[in-house]
Formats: sequence, structure tokens, C-alpha cells
Amino acid sequence: MVLLKIVTFILAAVIGCGGVMALLYGMNGLVNQLANKTRLTEGHARRTHFMAWVYLAPALALVTAYLILPTLNTIYISFLDKRSQNFVGLDNYIFAFTNPSMAIAFRNNVLWLVLVTGFSVGLGLIIAVLVDRVRYEPVAKSIIFMPMAISFVGASVIWRFIYAFRPGGSEQIGLLNGIITSLGFEPVGWLVERELNNYALIVIMIWLQTGFCLILLSAAIKGIPKDIIEAARIDGASEWQIFWKITIPMIQGTIAVVVTTVVIAVLKVFDIVWVMTGGNQNTEVIASRMIKEMFNYRNFGRGSAIAVILLLVIIPVMISNIRRFREQENSR
Repeated sequence: MVLLKIVTFILAAVIGCGGVMALLYGMNGLVNQLANKTRLTEGHARRTHFMAWVYLAPALALVTAYLILPTLNTIYISFLDKRSQNFVGLDNYIFAFTNPSMAIAFRNNVLWLVLVTGFSVGLGLIIAVLVDRVRYEPVAKSIIFMPMAISFVGASVIWRFIYAFRPGGSEQIGLLNGIITSLGFEPVGWLVERELNNYALIVIMIWLQTGFCLILLSAAIKGIPKDIIEAARIDGASEWQIFWKITIPMIQGTIAVVVTTVVIAVLKVFDIVWVMTGGNQNTEVIASRMIKEMFNYRNFGRGSAIAVILLLVIIPVMISNIRRFREQENSR
């Protein structure tokens, strides 16, 4: 059995790597043959331009097959009824913006956006500034970044044990309730109390995203010229003034990128809600509601409409990110 796995691994590596190399050399040979038979040989720039499109063709084909066409099909289905047989116009979109359950999902997503983005980026920035001044910086960063190595589902399973609840008088297996009861208080149903459950889920996302924000912002802070910081200190600027007047303005591009990345991640959040509560007790978000409509209720039209709405919300954030990248490239 072990030998079979080894042989399979070797064959996969040889065929995979060899196939990629064969594809590259084959396409290069094809371009050369076409160049000899056409006027591409007249200009090196034209030949290079043509070769670039030849190399891009497989990737564009895959993107079209697995991204563009499914997206167009989803938009089409969003205008159909439950079984995707009859055209119902904007009925599915009207449902998305008028249904009480969808209103709760939109409200929760806004709450996630504000708290997760604010706390993740804020904590990441503060910790980045602080660890930049200590000798054990790599260790501190590694510990804080460690949750990023865990999947959202894995993190949710871990936090289920932290939030675990048993009635008062019973032995508590949840870490938080164990601490609370040891102090003489009653255990708290973190995932069933509607005043607390959304915040309890948001804490998990903050725990996961803070390390990501820390690493990027720390790298940006290290890119600030030391001469500027030293000059500010010589002029009598306090550390607080240096932070607000020098550090923040000089890394604002990185902050914007980190914020938009976290926003996109929050808009797509699904795993944490689904594993922890299943979207019950008023904890639904847009993505979990989409999954319920699509796979639980088998209402493909409504599920597709919610997916399109989610896509339309994310697109402006992505465009903003792309424009900022281009501005940074042009400024170099």
C-alpha cells in the first residue's frame, strides 16, 4: 500500500511537471512556427505580444470555464423560479431585500464588517508598533499569526469547546464557563443568548484576522526610513505624535489594502456561522442564508439572487483595491 502511494506520487510529479514543461516548450515551438510562416518575424515586439497571448490562453480558458460562465449562469438563474423553470423577473431580488430573515442577515453582516474590520486592523496596527520595539519580536509575531494556519472550520471547532455551555450546577467543559463558574457566577449560553451570540462569533474572526493584519502592517512600518523617525524625535515630537503624524500617513496605502482584504473576507464569511450555530438564533449572515436557500430549501432562484447581491457588494471593494495597486505601481 505504501509502495503504491510512493509510485503514485512519483508518477503525479513526473507527469505534472513534465506536462507543464511540454506545454511551455510546445507552445513556444508553435509560436516560432507561426512566426516563420507569417509577418510576425518583422517585428520583435509584435512577436512578443503574440507569444504573451498564447501563454495566457490556457489560463483565460480555465477562468472562463470555471469563473465567468458559472457567474453568468448564476445571474440567469437568479431571474427564475424555485425550480429554475419559469422567468419571475425581480421577484427573487425583492425577496432578498424584504424578507425578515434576509434583513437579519444584512444587519449581522454590517455588524461583522464594522467590528471585525475595526478590531482586526486596529489591534494589528497597535501590536505591529509595539512588537517593533522588543527583542522577542519574531516569537510574538509567530504566536499571534498562528491562528492563520488554522482553517475557519478548525477554528470554529476549537471555539465551540471554549463556548461550551451546560446548565448551572453541572460540570462545565467550556473554558469560559469554567472560569465564570469558578468565580461564583452562573454559566452563560454564549451561542444561544441572542444579545451575545453574534459578538461571540465575531471574536473568532478577529482572532483569525489579527495576525494577518499584524504581519502586513509590521512590514510596512519597517519600510519607514529610520532617518525620518530620528529627525522627528530630535525636533521634540512625542511617540504619540510620531505615530499619528508619520507612521499612519506613510503606511496608509498598506492600511487601505489590509482593510479591503479583511472586508472581502468578512463579506464571504460562512464557515464560522455554519459550524457554530448553523445560522440559528438570529446569527445568519448573507452567505449562510444563500446556502440555506440553495441547498436546504432547494430554491435555486433565491439562492442565486443572494449570490449575485453578494458579488455586487464585493466588486466595488475589489476595484478599489486594484486601483490602489495601480497607483502604487505608477508612483514608483
